[in-house]
Amino acid sequence: MVQTNPHNTALKPDPYYSELHATFGDRICAAREAAGLTQKVLASKMGVNIRTIQAWEYDKVEPRANKLQMVSALLNVSMVWLMSGLGSGIASPERRLISLEHDKIEILKELRSIRAVNKGLLRRLALLDDKISKTLNIS
Repeated sequence: MVQTNPHNTALKPDPYYSELHATFGDRICAAREAAGLTQKVLASKMGVNIRTIQAWEYDKVEPRANKLQMVSALLNVSMVWLMSGLGSGIASPERRLISLEHDKIEILKELRSIRAVNKGLLRRLALLDDKISKTLNIS
């Protein structure tokens, strides 16, 4: 008898992409977009025609096992999640927006840090300019 851990969340339905809310095509499209790939690029990476990717995303056909394995690896999601919405796949749009906002905040912090360093460098340059101007008696 196999015992299961009731706290194991590995195969819980994805609240956003479960079978109740999304189809295989929805999940593959969302995963492709989250990976930053176009249909054309994904098709090229997989060695299939773009119409094949479109057929998958429009739920006209599902990929064979070897292509399913390849697409799940390329999109960095599990085959189980792609097929059923069980387990963890990509972040929900809300979580991706939160992550994007966090990234923007980090970029702004870095820009401010660079500006502060730049101001210090400009002050040092002005001091050096003054020194050299004084030593050369240039106004």
